[in-house]
Amino acid sequence: MARFSVFNEYGEELERRIRLQTFPLAIKLLERETDIPEGAERPLRDFGYRMTLCQGYALSRKESKLIAMFKEDMWCFEPIVGYGWVEAPQFFLKGHNRFPQDVKDLKAGENYASDFPRLKVGKYSGVVSAPLTRVNFEPDLVMIYCNSAQLSLLLLGREYKDGHDLKCSLSSHAACVYSVVSAIMNGECQVAIPCRGDRYFAFAGDDEFILTVPTQKLEDLMTGLRQIEKTGFGNRLPKNPRMMREPDLPNSYVEILRMLESEWK
Repeated sequence: MARFSVFNEYGEELERRIRLQTFPLAIKLLERETDIPEGAERPLRDFGYRMTLCQGYALSRKESKLIAMFKEDMWCFEPIVGYGWVEAPQFFLKGHNRFPQDVKDLKAGENYASDFPRLKVGKYSGVVSAPLTRVNFEPDLVMIYCNSAQLSLLLLGREYKDGHDLKCSLSSHAACVYSVVSAIMNGECQVAIPCRGDRYFAFAGDDEFILTVPTQKLEDLMTGLRQIEKTGFGNRLPKNPRMMREPDLPNSYVEILRMLESEWK
């Protein structure tokens, strides 16, 4: 367990710094069933029924459970297709899972299917999730459910190293796919919005966002969070808001404003 202690420590630090309401998750894609970590529960085998993947993630982030899921455990097809466990069916590719219920026509549904992030078929066959504080495997990424204030702070930490914006695709569907697959494919952090299934079936809050952090980016994030805490100006939580006229801003903001003012006067 000692080799995983650094992830456990990151989990504890994230909970303390960001004041999260649920556990940050360790997520790992599995190539075969023999890769399942010791102590993991399987929905169909251990509970007697299938679940949506967001429900499996919810058991990990809210009840501290170690959950492994393969296609036979799934009650939603989107992660089965997105995680590359099977070939995408033509019915999906032609747009029928979106039309007629929530897009104008089959062409719009086909556009959605074309944009849908998908991993190479056959590389993986399952996924496991656990709270980062008790993980007993090396994760591919960390998944953090957070509110807008917490997300803002996390993004500040992420930007500390190089200052670049985060570019990501957002969708109303398949939060488990857009948060995980996109991060795996491009090796960069990803923001996703809990989809209807995540909110209706796994009880994601209406104020929650999802940030996923590839493992190779985790140390940069933690370093950034530690450094920006030293600079003040809302870089710690909780923050007591104050409504002020001409509120206090960092010196650089004021200097740039003065430069602009000198040009328009």
